[in-house]
Amino acid sequence: MLDIKFVRENSDIVKQNIKNKFQDHKLHLVDEVIELDKESRAVKVEADELRSKRNSISKQIGALMAQGRKEEAEQTKKQVAEFSKHLEELEVKENELLEEVKKRMMLIPNIIDPSVPIGKNDTENVEVERFGEPVVPDFEVPYHSQIMEKLNGLDLDSARRVAGNGFYYLTGDIARLHSAVIAYARDFMIDKGFTYCVPPFMIRSNVVTGVMSFEEMDAMMYKIEGEDLYLIGTSEHSMIGRFIDTIIPEEQLPKTLTSYSPCFRKEKGAHGIEERGVYRIHQFEKQEMVVICKPEDSMMWFDRMWKYTVELFRSMDIPVRTLECCSGDLADLKVKSVDVEAWSPRQKKYFEVGSCSNLSDAQARRLKIRVNGENGKYFAHTLNNTVVAPPRMLIAFLENNLNADGSVRIPEVLRPYMGGKDLLIP
Repeated sequence: MLDIKFVRENSDIVKQNIKNKFQDHKLHLVDEVIELDKESRAVKVEADELRSKRNSISKQIGALMAQGRKEEAEQTKKQVAEFSKHLEELEVKENELLEEVKKRMMLIPNIIDPSVPIGKNDTENVEVERFGEPVVPDFEVPYHSQIMEKLNGLDLDSARRVAGNGFYYLTGDIARLHSAVIAYARDFMIDKGFTYCVPPFMIRSNVVTGVMSFEEMDAMMYKIEGEDLYLIGTSEHSMIGRFIDTIIPEEQLPKTLTSYSPCFRKEKGAHGIEERGVYRIHQFEKQEMVVICKPEDSMMWFDRMWKYTVELFRSMDIPVRTLECCSGDLADLKVKSVDVEAWSPRQKKYFEVGSCSNLSDAQARRLKIRVNGENGKYFAHTLNNTVVAPPRMLIAFLENNLNADGSVRIPEVLRPYMGGKDLLIP
């Protein structure tokens, strides 16, 4: 959420940013916010003046009573009562206006970084860099579910009977590989100096609306019936929520955290949810990284964070590339985002396995995450990035480490987590 003062003083910039994100239907919100804010400030001034006048007159009542001027004192009491009644009305009006301002402000997108390419959707994202040589083997690479099933590692039919489409059972070496990747990613981030966390897997609605847009919430989140709780769609929501309504001493920054969690997503409107595989699913596990830092450090951390993901994937012999997300592909709270995509030898193209985002102070402003610095309090900057998210990541792993005979190589970095195994054999 933007600073109302910024919107008030830079309406043209805010409107151009909306146009750059191809959300022209939101342009009217800027003028509405400015008008409502003007009205609420006028009401506040009137209320403050009336409150001051009421307090001043109230002090006269005692003196009038002491002087025996009871009739004047009674008239003054009536006047104070009228002031109080009108003041209550003004306070109600002010709160209503502030709520209307907030509702609209929550819909106005964050100001994107000048480096973000302008484009309508993800088809206009821009490739930045490739890491590792993408290889197409001289044998046919089966669909990922077939690779898993030949290793007795996947049971979709039972999962469908138990929970429906979009769920799975992982078994045997594939289940172990899944856990190995998560454990390796955890230790990888700890070695980078991040603090390991296991967060709550449910969060309240005020945290949900603090970390994401209403559109994202509707498309992603599962609500717990009869309770003010949602299943997390990704662990950074719970991790950022940890600091809601807190003031962090500046010397404690940056907060560098890596978290494990299951994630639950409705995947509303997603295509292929019933396809036989584990690419787009309702439940998965994830190792995440989150940074809370000073504003001047956020871009440095942004570059450092996506490079960690690249390094992790390359250590498992998986070629990747980075894509700069264009303006139309950025969620409303983000100022800049880079997707990490892994090479698929079967499809002969890259596919998304992670995303790194800088949200500047948008989440911190909504959640009231402030920093106490030398020159006063200010809002922190928040960033998040996927370290690894199997089972989608397993697709890239299996395809890139598959041998012609159906066996799968285990890279050296994963062998300690696989009991020393260097090969999975059908």
